[in-house]
Amino acid sequence: MPMTEQATGAHPQPRPRSSGPQSAPVEHVTGAQSLIRSLEEVGADTVFGIPGGAILPAYDPMMDSTRVRHVLVRHEQGAGHAATGYAQATGKVGVCMATSGPGATNLVTPIADAHMDSVPLVAITGQVASKAIGTDAFQEADIVGITMPITKHNFLVTKAEDIPRTIAEAFHIASTGRPGPVLVDIAKDALQARTTFSWPPQQELPGYRPVTKPHAKQIREAAKLITAAMRPVLYVGGGVIKAGATAELKVLAELTGAPVTTTLMALGAFPDSHPLHVGMPGMHGAVTAVTALQKADLIVALGARFDDRVTGKLDSFAPYAKIVHADIDPAEIGKNRAADVPIVGDAREVIADLVQAIQAEHTAGHTGDYTAWWADLNRWRETYPLGYDHPDNGQLSPQQVIERVGQLAPEGTIFAAGVGQHQMWAAHFIQYEQPSTWLNSGGAGTMGYAVPAAMGAKAGQPDRTVWAIDGDGCFQMTNQELTTCALNNIPIKVAVINNGALGMVRQWQALFYNQRYSNTVLHSGPDADGKQPSAGTRVPDFVKLSEAMGCYAIRCEDPADLDKAIEEANAVNDRPVVIDFIVHEDAQVWPMVAAGTSNDEVMAARGVRPDFGDNEDD
Repeated sequence: MPMTEQATGAHPQPRPRSSGPQSAPVEHVTGAQSLIRSLEEVGADTVFGIPGGAILPAYDPMMDSTRVRHVLVRHEQGAGHAATGYAQATGKVGVCMATSGPGATNLVTPIADAHMDSVPLVAITGQVASKAIGTDAFQEADIVGITMPITKHNFLVTKAEDIPRTIAEAFHIASTGRPGPVLVDIAKDALQARTTFSWPPQQELPGYRPVTKPHAKQIREAAKLITAAMRPVLYVGGGVIKAGATAELKVLAELTGAPVTTTLMALGAFPDSHPLHVGMPGMHGAVTAVTALQKADLIVALGARFDDRVTGKLDSFAPYAKIVHADIDPAEIGKNRAADVPIVGDAREVIADLVQAIQAEHTAGHTGDYTAWWADLNRWRETYPLGYDHPDNGQLSPQQVIERVGQLAPEGTIFAAGVGQHQMWAAHFIQYEQPSTWLNSGGAGTMGYAVPAAMGAKAGQPDRTVWAIDGDGCFQMTNQELTTCALNNIPIKVAVINNGALGMVRQWQALFYNQRYSNTVLHSGPDADGKQPSAGTRVPDFVKLSEAMGCYAIRCEDPADLDKAIEEANAVNDRPVVIDFIVHEDAQVWPMVAAGTSNDEVMAARGVRPDFGDNEDD
């Protein structure tokens, strides 16, 4: 398979040591022992997985390892999302392991999720014996073929002697350039065969040379555009966090004085409280952030990819803007929006060089005047702030629940969200001041992500508080991993935003399908006497279910009990905690740009279209 780089910047990683002239001691081992030794040498300290026939040889030597901790999950999807949460919270490569056939195919969703969000992940799967490959043997699946479109690279290993080199290469590929998932599929007979082990191995990656240093001419051109612009915006994507470039970003923003928007994947890359931060752009972005991009005369995209959720209708996006697009993956530049100044490079190096180039422009007397621009931005911020209404019937507001969870959480808390309304409310109403404190499934939008991702984050950052913000629909997909948490001393906290429905789909049905709520209600309907059921999902009973899985569980229905419930949860640190928050079912996420429409049609609230006066277009 040809090696091509796909890429946004990557955290500095503990990487496999390159081979050198020194001689390494040779050990006589099985392929399985070689695999575990290789994982130890590349710095993998945690593996999430489930054993099965084809991968079983690897589980025997894992018992003897003092450097690799295995977390036995309850479903392979949980293993994959846990490895992703671990990687997002620590900046290291996440590792998951599964057997052949259904074990491997259950990893497909988290692998696709990691691919969309550029997460460094190594998935190790067992495969049937090499002579049985292609015969439709028991529990055989062509996982290499299945995952080829959703991995950065993948390997099929049929010889024991190839295991150390393959593991070293897999970790190197996953963590360098644009991070991403790598699959290593190992035939059972390769794990059982005798071989020798020595470290470091000689890596063979011809053609894999990620470009990290940006071209100086492109940097100078970008600096000239920034100082000449009247309405610039720094459009910051998740690549800035992957590159560990948040300190450099703050210097660049303060040097230029330009407004900063951080995408859903970049929350925390720039402090929410900073006066230059104008919010998150996108379908449910802040009005100011959406409009800033739309009316900008220059967009400086850093580790972002102009995805459809940010641009809205693409041909109407930012019609007045020139584009500076910096990304470590050359395939992203010009893919959706042509770049006037394309810059290929690691975000940390790009931003550091931009700072120097802009300082040189300032020294030469070229500084941008953004006074009028900020007058517009501040007016929009004051006129269309984020907010929400409290339900008339006295029920809990889901936005208030999430806001208070954020306000009462200890400093440095990591938040992992599922997908849907609660994800957007968590993006808006929790304040993110530090990178890697917000984990979510951005590109794939995977329901069921929150609980296992929070588990992985807590395993990687055991001294940090980790809250999962989940919906009652998402929670029912992967809550079995609470058993894993309880049995492995991984005390996460879960806020279930229980509105009794698949909330975001219900919102679309309310807005676009005449309130025909087809198959989005998760609770039972009226009984034979016409009596309405209790609010929220009650089957299953999330409190009893959570207690059965070894958790401390609370139900909160009254706004008067909100703070008490959250503080009670924060005080329990010896086991997982679940709070079942029964919230109003008709709360909706605003602002909103309807799918397929222009960002010019952003709605601040239902029936409220912002009036910008159009003076800014001149």
